[in-house]
Parts: sequence; structure tokens; C-alpha cells
Amino acid sequence: MRPVLLRALVTAAVALPFAAGAAATPASTAEEGTEVVSFTDPDIVESSGLAVVGGRFVTVNDSGDSGRVFAVDPATGDTVGVTSWTPDPVDVEAVAPAYVDGEAASEVWVGDIGDNRAVRDSVEVLRVPVGWEDATVEPARYELQYADGPRDAESVLVVPGTDQLLVVSKGVLGGSFYAAPEQLVAGQVNVLEPLAPALGVATDAAFFPDGRHLVVRNYGAAAVYTYPGLTEVGSFDLPEQPQGEGIAVDPDDPGAVLLTTEGPRTPVLRVALPADVSAAMAPESPDAGSTDTPDGGADADPAVDPADDGPGWLPWIVGGAGGVVLLVLAVTLARGSRRS
Repeated sequence: MRPVLLRALVTAAVALPFAAGAAATPASTAEEGTEVVSFTDPDIVESSGLAVVGGRFVTVNDSGDSGRVFAVDPATGDTVGVTSWTPDPVDVEAVAPAYVDGEAASEVWVGDIGDNRAVRDSVEVLRVPVGWEDATVEPARYELQYADGPRDAESVLVVPGTDQLLVVSKGVLGGSFYAAPEQLVAGQVNVLEPLAPALGVATDAAFFPDGRHLVVRNYGAAAVYTYPGLTEVGSFDLPEQPQGEGIAVDPDDPGAVLLTTEGPRTPVLRVALPADVSAAMAPESPDAGSTDTPDGGADADPAVDPADDGPGWLPWIVGGAGGVVLLVLAVTLARGSRRS
């Protein structure tokens, strides 16, 4: 019985912070979501990011896959083109639309930014073309390094019309927004500077077409922020998914988001924003019209140390403390078992 008890304690210790964080009630509850289409490609097994480029859904698998992006027909769910490259990445976690001279391009930014143990001295983003057929390419590569030390992250998003990258770290006690230089330079380290707190356990993020708002998701909720102020204007629950990781704004309806999850042949869901969140984003809204900047305006959000707690930090701390207690109990029982 004791090994079973030990396994149960360890499992509970890992799950408790996430359960406690999810228990924090967001401002709004979204609809359950409408299935747009399901991926038919058996090679798409861990969709970890989502972008809409040229009328196609573009996604990438989580860590462990080779270097490739999938272009999917949104009408059928069939893969219509796979763009591949070598060498294989370390841990791809994100994909975002790219721009050329302010206009959307048939390219995406791929974020090789996963770092579960926060040990990578630097991470990498790649600019990869996508199309309606298979191709092998040599993408442009750019090395990124956090100004304040390694961070795990799964979210890359691009400021519309500028091609400047933002990264959202995946902090359990609250993440942080980071800004890359406006112009990345290949062959040298490009420093990511911290900007402001972000939703905890962020798994993906995307800009709205207005360029004044962005959305960040985790496994069970999403939050909308102003840009460049990075002030949260509202949050809402997401439909239950096996391991929801991808989000994009519906190009046909900026009042809705598209969601993906890990797993084989999984659906893409469309979820309308709650009315109060949409209202907070309206041009006449004081929050929506904010012109504060995170790097020095009078009303700016201060630059943040990602060690600081982000929004909703209390449930995560309580859950984390409970998890520590359970782990200590498991270790104590294990040591007692070895002595007996």
C-alpha cells in the first residue's frame, strides 16, 4: 500500500498549485466553444501553438518533434503543406504570424523557447515560410537571451505591422511579458527585456488586429491586455481541453479566439469573447484607449522582475505551499520505508 500512497502524494503535490490557480474565478465565463474543424494529420499530435496565415491554420508540435510547421486547410482540417528544416530544435513551443514592411507575410515566427528547468543560456526564434505544399528550407535564426536569467516560455507574439516580438514567460506564480529588440540581428545575442506581469502558466498568446490589445491563455483561462500599456482589461474561462496550449484571434471575427490542444486529431475551437471583455476593448473605453507605455510613460506599468508575483498570485502560492507540504510528507514516508 505504501508505494501507492507515495505515488498519490507526489501526483497531488504536482497538481495542487494548478488546481488552486484554476480555482481563482476569472471576471467572466466564456461559452463552451464551437468546433471549427479537427486536425486530420496523424503527425499533429501535440499542437502547442496556433497562427492564422494566408487563410491557413499554422501549428507546431511540442518538444520532441523535428523542425517543421504544419499548414492546415481550415475547411477540411487536412494538412496542405509541411515546411521542414534542420537541425532539429530543442523545444519548439510557439508560432506567430510574421510581417514584411508592415504587411502580413506568408511566413511565421517559430519559438524554440521551451525551457522547463530554466537552464538554457539562450533560446531561439526562427522565421519560417509556409505554403500550400511541402518544402525544406534554411530559415533565418535569431538567438534570444533574457536580461534577468533563463525562463521557461511557450508564448511568442508579434506586434502587428512592426514584426517586433514579445515573449511571455510561463511562471507558475505569474508570468512576465518580455520585449525583443525592434530589429533582431542574426549572429548575435538579442536581449529580452522584462516589461510587465502576465497571466500565470501562459501557454500561448496573440495580438488582436487593432494592435491595441492582446490575449494570453493558460490551460483553463485567458486574459486580455492593452498594448503597449499591458494593463489587464478582463479575463474569462476557456472550454475544458485535454491540454489546451494554442490560441489565435479569429481573422473573420476579432471578437472571438481560436483554441487548440495537444492530442491526436483534436478540434480547433472557436470561442466568442464575453460581452464585458469586448466592451472593455471598445475604442471609447478608457482602458482600451490607454496610451501608457511599459517603458517609461507617466502612467506606465513598471518594469517587473519575473520573480514578482503576477495576476492571481495568491491561489498559486497557497497551492504551491500545499504541494511542498505533500512532497515533504512523501519524502518522509519514503525514508521511513527504506529504514524498515
